[in-house]
Amino acid sequence: MAKIRHIAYRSDDVQGLADFFAEGLGMEIVQRRGNGAIDVSDGTVNITILPMALARADGRPSKPGIEHIGFTVTDEPEARRRIEAAGAKIIGRRELGSSVHYELKYTGPQDIEVDLGHWAGTEPVEEDARVAAPS
Repeated sequence: MAKIRHIAYRSDDVQGLADFFAEGLGMEIVQRRGNGAIDVSDGTVNITILPMALARADGRPSKPGIEHIGFTVTDEPEARRRIEAAGAKIIGRRELGSSVHYELKYTGPQDIEVDLGHWAGTEPVEEDARVAAPS
């Protein structure tokens, strides 16, 4: 089962938004990237605040607000098969600084951008016992 673990948000004021999440909501700044992005986390979900000037993976122009949503899965090959069978088209893979921080980028219906991957400050996804248990 896929679990939301990442939300990417475009901002004109990356530091100001990171401070808002940290000071106003108690989230932790877990990473400052060389490209100007800042990752904050509540320990389960990561929010990456992206600068407006940073190019999008799909080449479209950036606009403020939520850009894409990321999911961590227990069985990545099966998740890839399912999302592609549902009509998603792969954009590519983006490395985020280590072998455990990466994302596979897809576009889906209505041009939604969805990632499968792992991000700094996120909780691992355990296999759902309801799905794993034989019936």
